[in-house]
Amino acid sequence: MSLVIRLTRTGKKGERKFRVVVKEKRSKRDGGYIDLLGWYEKSKDMKNKKIDMERYQYWISNGAQPSETVRQLVK
Repeated sequence: MSLVIRLTRTGKKGERKFRVVVKEKRSKRDGGYIDLLGWYEKSKDMKNKKIDMERYQYWISNGAQPSETVRQLVK
């Protein structure tokens, strides 16, 4: 089972809201997930985010690979 940490889209049409989740690599973008690590909201004037770094490090230590976007958010 290959795990990845990536974003899933939520919210209404035209809104850019995402959840940071752990899921299987082959599953759909907005399908079910294993663990919810936080959220990310992108708007024109600001970027809000909250990521549970303890859970993030736990999943990294267990072999989950972050997507490029998530890797940039964590920096």
